[in-house]
Amino acid sequence: MNTKTTTLMTPSDFTTILLTDQSPDIVFDAINNVRGWWTENLEGNSQHLNDVFEVRFGDVHYSRQQVVEIVPAQKVVWLITDSRLNFISDKSEWTGTQVVFDITDKGGQTQLRFTHEGLKPEIECYGACSNAWGGYIRNSLFNLITKGEGQPAN
Repeated sequence: MNTKTTTLMTPSDFTTILLTDQSPDIVFDAINNVRGWWTENLEGNSQHLNDVFEVRFGDVHYSRQQVVEIVPAQKVVWLITDSRLNFISDKSEWTGTQVVFDITDKGGQTQLRFTHEGLKPEIECYGACSNAWGGYIRNSLFNLITKGEGQPAN
């Protein structure tokens, strides 16, 4: 199996890319299994258009996401409609940002491009949040896609 991960550090939104031999359907299903790779502490649903779900990481992070675009085996977009990040001064810094998962064919492999639109280097959360996203995407989600088991927070 030929797999690799890449992180793009540019002056724009945080983006990281995974490349895998798994099918676009497997990648899509893994993304939508949020409890399987991000956190088991999830309320609501995350599989269909207009689904709303909330995640909590203790008293440090709360966010509410709404699925605003979903194209099977191609794309998933969450709009963050509310957030409370208790480790930064602007606790609602994520509110109004979007999390985008683009799935495409790349030379016979499946590429997943993860972008948190609005998570930019100039905002306070960028360092901690990009590091956390990088770990969840490149490790937990990648392992869910390739091995069938992620490492979500509990």
